[in-house]
Amino acid sequence: MACTMTINGKQVAFEKGKTILEVARDNELYIPSLCYHRKTGPASKCRACVVEVEGMRGLQTSCSVEATDGMVVNSDTPDAAAAQKMVINLLLANGHHNCLSCEANGDCELQDAAYYLGIEVPAFLVETEAPLTDESSEFIVIDHKKCIKCGRCIEADNCTVVNEVLDFGFRGHDTKVICDDNLPMGDSSCVQCGECSQICPVGAIIDKKAIGKGRAWELKRVDTVCTYCGVGCQLTLHINEKKNEIVKITGVEGAPTNDGMLCVKGRYGYEFVNSPERLTMPLIRNQQGILEEADWDAALALVARKFQEIKTQHGADAIAGLCSAKVTNEENYAFQKFMRREIGTNNVDHCARL
Repeated sequence: MACTMTINGKQVAFEKGKTILEVARDNELYIPSLCYHRKTGPASKCRACVVEVEGMRGLQTSCSVEATDGMVVNSDTPDAAAAQKMVINLLLANGHHNCLSCEANGDCELQDAAYYLGIEVPAFLVETEAPLTDESSEFIVIDHKKCIKCGRCIEADNCTVVNEVLDFGFRGHDTKVICDDNLPMGDSSCVQCGECSQICPVGAIIDKKAIGKGRAWELKRVDTVCTYCGVGCQLTLHINEKKNEIVKITGVEGAPTNDGMLCVKGRYGYEFVNSPERLTMPLIRNQQGILEEADWDAALALVARKFQEIKTQHGADAIAGLCSAKVTNEENYAFQKFMRREIGTNNVDHCARL
């Protein structure tokens, strides 16, 4: 059922069952928020999204209060703005947020909130010893000194991809995100799917292979489909056009197949695209057993002759075909049709099943 409400003096329509923050985002009305993500749900941890709601006492977290028909909400009143500024100021002060050199510069929700609220320098000085950075895993770096303890990575790990590796450990000021029983990520049960990296709102969890290769506004984004298996996960390639190089890969949020989630191969297995070892011409072994480049006609004639010899001497089932996920569905179809009809065997397999 369509309903209407008023946010900061603007009347907007919405579908029943949404929160105030969701309605605001649907209508491109900005309310600072950090711990909320569509996939992880209303957390009400960071308190950055507080608003005033007519008829309710005090400030309300817009990520957890359900919107109702006729509701009047204000996110920019003096009291709401002061509370939002206090939260962002404390988060900026209680960490080491070197925005100019941070990998998340230009793609950071804490930075966005500070800019919106007009915070240039944190209002507080909190002297803390910087926690160690965990670089033990193959593809992910955890920078604890930039962590704002929003819990989004934990919620995503436990409830979205359900790998159940991440959690909060210790108490009070010493609270931090840990892997398993406080193991280095490289020694933990983490499968390096990278969901935590994608969902982190700041630069606390980042892709190791992307470090120093380009900032958000320098990279062109191109949507495509993963080449590794038949699920059809949708990807966004972040490309440095000057170097013609893929810097990193993220999943497409809201895609019906994967909703932003990827496996370790889909997210981090992209070096083959620019590998100098990729074959561009057929190779045929000479009499000394050394591979030499050949033209396509010679290569195809050799393969056809060898297939015919094997089929004549040993039968069609002495031949098997292994196809690839790195070609199109149409090419895979043509390959299996060739093996079954022209060769006469059902010995067909595919690398994505292995």
